[in-house]
Amino acid sequence: MTDAIEIAVEHRLGAFSLAADFASDGRLTALFGRSGSGKTSLVNIIAGLIRPQRGRVVIDGRVMVDSERGVFVPKHKRRIGYVFQEARLFPHLTVRQNLLYGHWFAPRAEAGGSDLDDVLDLLGIGHLLQRQPGSLSGGEKQRVAIGRALLAKPRLLLMDEPLASLDEARKAEILPYIERLRDAFGIPIVYVSHSVAEVARLATNLVVLDQGAVSASGSTIELMSRPGVPILSAAPEAGSVLDARILCHEPEHGLSVLETQAGPLHVPQRSLPVGSHLRVRILASDVLISLKPLEGISALNVLSGTVAEIGARRGDGSALEIGIDCNGASLLARLTSKSAEHLGLKPGNRVYAVIKSVSIDGQ
Repeated sequence: MTDAIEIAVEHRLGAFSLAADFASDGRLTALFGRSGSGKTSLVNIIAGLIRPQRGRVVIDGRVMVDSERGVFVPKHKRRIGYVFQEARLFPHLTVRQNLLYGHWFAPRAEAGGSDLDDVLDLLGIGHLLQRQPGSLSGGEKQRVAIGRALLAKPRLLLMDEPLASLDEARKAEILPYIERLRDAFGIPIVYVSHSVAEVARLATNLVVLDQGAVSASGSTIELMSRPGVPILSAAPEAGSVLDARILCHEPEHGLSVLETQAGPLHVPQRSLPVGSHLRVRILASDVLISLKPLEGISALNVLSGTVAEIGARRGDGSALEIGIDCNGASLLARLTSKSAEHLGLKPGNRVYAVIKSVSIDGQ
């Protein structure tokens, strides 16, 4: 498969140096890092708002920047949709007029009559068409902003922390729509965030930025479960991401059984039919480790595996992360350093992971 995005750039902004090199074929590539790590600068280079001093940017097989060849495609010719932290809707226009403003920029040869209906259905905003932006909630404004960007028929959609200005309720409202966009429209998305939870739920590929450099890049599921990525594993909400399928329901117990590569998981019953696919997240702090099979405990989810990696101790030395290989799937556990020493954990040890809680994303 051809990479949808290829980036290899160097640029200095005052005292800050950006040197990013990665490629991604994922449906949604997350740029993750602390504030000031270079995420927005990199997005602006992709968008054509900043011309890098050196490097190359390729989107969907089209060269946008090649400093050696003197290529720099101006921003208005790149066909890139940009969704900002604030919706930036035109306050004097209705929702319909704001959406059609995006449609006006679509290449005429590709402008289809059903596009508006498709976007309205995808984002659930058909009932808002006659409203003014001032009467919309924060989540509704962002959905309209996403729709406006989609109607311009972009080659790539950039989303720069689109949920940062929303409260938790509005974030929960809009996340399912971003998932539908990722899965239904076939447009590559670059999504900027410093939220581990958002990245775990949305991203298929992950690029970790630290002080202007790419410290890790690859599959989200793989990177999230590795102790060797400090900015991820040290976060309070660090944990593993697993793809799952509903194997069966146990209505008499109010449970659903999920099939994952790591093993079966029991979760509170879902409303989805058997065979439906889900993404689950297991916090590292919700995993206990035993050296022997357990009997007579209330925990339903116990996975067997092998210690694959032991991370470095965190800054204060009180805790560390353990990477566990469960049938080829990676699971991350956080233990106190005393517990790890007491168990004598080493790579290759057979262990049993007791999972206290499983988070289901999307449903």
